[in-house]
Amino acid sequence: MNNYTNDNTARRYKAHVSVVGTSQIHLRNPYIICWWSAAFPGFGHLLLSKYLRGYALFIWEVVVNIKAHVNLAMVYSFQGNIDIAKEVLNTRWLLMYIPVYFFAIGDSYRTTVDLNKVYLLAENEKHRFNTFSLGAVEINYLDKRNPVLSVMWSLSMPGLGQLYIHRILTTFFVIIWVVIFFYCSHALEAVSLLFLGNIQEATSVLNPEWLLFLPSHYGFATFDSYINTIENNKLYEKEQRTYLKDNYQASGFRIIKGQKVK
Repeated sequence: MNNYTNDNTARRYKAHVSVVGTSQIHLRNPYIICWWSAAFPGFGHLLLSKYLRGYALFIWEVVVNIKAHVNLAMVYSFQGNIDIAKEVLNTRWLLMYIPVYFFAIGDSYRTTVDLNKVYLLAENEKHRFNTFSLGAVEINYLDKRNPVLSVMWSLSMPGLGQLYIHRILTTFFVIIWVVIFFYCSHALEAVSLLFLGNIQEATSVLNPEWLLFLPSHYGFATFDSYINTIENNKLYEKEQRTYLKDNYQASGFRIIKGQKVK
């Protein structure tokens, strides 16, 4: 029996290392995951490594939000133009937006609670998992990274923090969508005009509907890379500790509480 790969020889595993990234379960605060789902449907599931569900909810949020003009209505409401905000909303799309939005929040909470229970069971079973993956296109392995660097790379461009810690699936998804948001919002064009001193023109070229997606995107990319760097470091340390104990610690070694070991 091979106890070092995820070959279903155990009921539960804490982690899996593949060429596209390291997926692991660990204790999470369900309310934090809920908050990210409320900030942007799909983000909570991506934090849980529920990629397909997260991608579906994310794309749904973007498409329906734009069609219903939710972000545009928010801009007008921030400016105090409540009547205009109500006029721009497209109720044909808005009524589809609401149930999926609340589903994303509720499902991410339920999934987090369930995965926390699974983690405790997997921690108790202490089954080994693979720590190195070599493929035709990539190599991935457990090691330690600097969380500060993850944050810095994510703030410079969303997706680079995930690339730094080898979360390839999330990297491609985050980078593709940040490019779309930058292009459709004309944010970089506005920055260029701002540097040239054309403040009024810089403001006029912005598309607020698409611009409002960027703060959540930056926040998620930074938080996701930071948390996963820390958790990957913990996973590496635990695996290293277990390996050294199994292979180098004497079988008769015991630590007795209250007594000095000679």
